[in-house]
Amino acid sequence: MRLIDESAIKNIAIGASFFGAGGGGNPYYGMLQAVAAVRQYGPVKLLDVSEIDPAAWYSPVAGMGAPAVGLEKFARGDEYQRVFDAVAQYTGHHFAGTFPIEAGGGNSLVPLTLAATMNLPLVDADSMGRAFPELQMSTLALAGVTTTPMAITDVQGNTSIINTVTGKWAERLARAETVEMGGTATVSLYACTGAQLRDHGVTGIVTACELVGSRIRDAHRDPEAALTEILDITHGYELFTGKIIDVERRTEKGFNVGEIKIDGYDDYEGHKLSVMIQNENLIAIRDGQPITMTPDLIEILDAETLEPVTTEVIKYGKRVRVLGTPADAKWRTPAGIACVGPRYFHFDYDYVPLEQLIKEAK
Repeated sequence: MRLIDESAIKNIAIGASFFGAGGGGNPYYGMLQAVAAVRQYGPVKLLDVSEIDPAAWYSPVAGMGAPAVGLEKFARGDEYQRVFDAVAQYTGHHFAGTFPIEAGGGNSLVPLTLAATMNLPLVDADSMGRAFPELQMSTLALAGVTTTPMAITDVQGNTSIINTVTGKWAERLARAETVEMGGTATVSLYACTGAQLRDHGVTGIVTACELVGSRIRDAHRDPEAALTEILDITHGYELFTGKIIDVERRTEKGFNVGEIKIDGYDDYEGHKLSVMIQNENLIAIRDGQPITMTPDLIEILDAETLEPVTTEVIKYGKRVRVLGTPADAKWRTPAGIACVGPRYFHFDYDYVPLEQLIKEAK
């Protein structure tokens, strides 16, 4: 057990945005809320999965919707406890703590704010190891943990419980409610036991976010050394260096969807990279050939500061470095690929691991 203070929150916010692969919500607002909560209520206890009661119950909270909408319409903060308490009341479980549903800029900080407000521990695990756009895309779901019952609420206080036969149905119904709620909502789902979270979650993710975030915050001292450290920590690869020449981005059915086009410079002069997005960066095409594809992660970073650039704020003219890092092993299974592989998102490619694509491109 250790305590998460303001400095740790700032590192987690940046690192979570890195692992969010372009999605998971903007980290800045989430960071402000978490810092304010810790200042008011004190630091948050972070528990390793080895320290939690395997028979106790835990539940995450998260934001849902199009990240671009969330830039102008963000949560007040009382929504987090509202959905958390709603699931507890519906299920009859007393929740011993909370955890992030994903590693995403905003969504890694929502449960931290809740934990501070309610004096609950935060578990060092999530259910994705990155961010994904749909609710059923969870390592807990792959292991048979039910997506619902889930609670959903908005800033007005409208709240409902969704109980569905599959996770995909939960996604469809909750997405429709989110659209009606103005494009963003707050949800709580995937209530699970400590044993289920320990065995089927992506463990150590909060610590990983904090570690990568600290390297990025210090990158101004020596960007090249920081990049080398980040790639070593994440077992990643540099994919591209270039300038954004076009961003096609639209809000469609509660998602940000579109394409980011990048012209190369330095070692990539004369080359082109396109990144297809649905909230997150899903597939990177370099000179007409895929170089990284979901579930592996594509991170777009500011070329000078190495700070992650999320899909809702990336703009024409920005100079960036693009990295690829391998997804958690749970996603690189037949069930994982069926759930979040390129064909699920209607890309006409069979999944090929990042390492193999890099080798073939050389």
